[in-house]
This record gives sequence, structure tokens and C-alpha cells, in this order.
Amino acid sequence: MFLLQVPPPTRFDLRFSITGIPVRVHPLFWVIALLFGSSSNSIIGLLTWIVAIFVCILIHELGHAFAMRRYGQDSQIILHLGGGLTVPESIAWGGRYASVAVSANQQIFISLAGPFAGFLFAALVVAISAALGGMVIPNFILGFIPFPIVVLPIGGDFLNSLVMDLLWVSIFWGFINLMPVQPLDGGHILRDILTQTDPLNGYRTALWVSVITGAALAFAGFIFLRSTYMALMFGLLAFQSFQSLQGGAGRSY
Repeated sequence: MFLLQVPPPTRFDLRFSITGIPVRVHPLFWVIALLFGSSSNSIIGLLTWIVAIFVCILIHELGHAFAMRRYGQDSQIILHLGGGLTVPESIAWGGRYASVAVSANQQIFISLAGPFAGFLFAALVVAISAALGGMVIPNFILGFIPFPIVVLPIGGDFLNSLVMDLLWVSIFWGFINLMPVQPLDGGHILRDILTQTDPLNGYRTALWVSVITGAALAFAGFIFLRSTYMALMFGLLAFQSFQSLQGGAGRSY
């Protein structure tokens, strides 16, 4: 979740529902998906990348939505330029507050549900691939993030490319969202933990962690991963958190 505000609807939005949960796909979502897939060397690679981004981010947001439903909140999913957003229906339609309040611990569960929905989906993809006779090779990104390599004996380039893209997006998206940077899921989790243990200064501490972690990840993404997008994204989030601090957010009086 990279946006704090709900992006306004357009006449070009794609709309549908899953188990009663409304989903709205903003047209700029497809633009960012195309940009991400533009480095592919083939049309097949571009198509599988777009499908993987759509499916994995939708599953991530469904994790949040089902967790919110567990606590009595109806929600709406919006896929947009920055990824995805799951908000209570009352907020999606212009309200300022959710109709059903949740506790801090319940909110932590809701925040965790998105990334872990993606991790469970990745595990399901690996299990189905193995059941189809595919070869699963253990592998790690940066030495500690599990990212198995899967080679299927069927489906040709399209299916093999799709499986690897689904694994990459679901694992990477979940891991990124667990970083303690606001407004990512990890930032929300840290805020909810710290505001319980330190009601006066917990939110401000969470914002400082967001600034420092975001800046460090922006630097690491640019220098070590050579990812301009990652550098810009985390740099922007760190700056937003710093602006919140400058504006007095979380300050005790």
C-alpha cells in the first residue's frame, strides 16, 4: 500500500467483485505494470509480467480484505499507480472513518494478512509445480530471502515464465511491504506496536524509523540492486515520513 489517499474513480476503471469484495483497477495501474515489464526481452515475458503483477497484488490486497471482514469491516480494493490499497467501504465512498473500529492488535493482523497471503500463494505455486513434475531448486535472494527456481516440463516458455514471475512478485512484494516504512504494512505494524508500548511518543518513534529505514533502503536499492524505482520509491516514502515529523505528527504536548 503506497498511497494514503483513495485515488478518484475514472470512467476507464475496470470494476468487478470477488466474494462480495468490490475491486476497482485504476488505468494507471496498467501503465506501471507495462513499465515494469518493459525490460522483458519478449512479448511473452511482457504478458506474463503484467499478469503476475495483477494477480499477486490482488491476492495481497485480498489478504487484507478477508482479514478486515473477519473483524466486521466491509472493504473495497483499489489497484493504482503505486500498487494496491484496501480501505473500508465507508472511506472508499468518501467517508473519513471506518464504520467498525478495530483494536491495535486486530489492525496488526490485518496488516500482516496481505504479505502472508502472497507468501502462501507462492507456496501454493511451488506445490502445484512440483505436483506437475516440475523441478524445484532452492534459492535465496540476498542470501536470506527464499526464492525457489521452478522449471516445468509442460507449458513451454509462457507457463515457465508465468510461474517464475508469480513467485518473484508475490515474494518480493510481500517482503517489501514488511519493511518498517510508512505507509507500508510493516510501517503500520511498527506504529501499532509502538503506540501500545509508548502511547506518548510511539508514533513519532515509528516515523523516525520510517525515515531512517526508507533512506537506507533507497541507498541500497540504487547502489547494490541498481534499481532506480526502488530508490525513488523508498526515498519518497522516507521524505513523506520526515514531512509528517516536521508537521508535528506524533508529537506529545
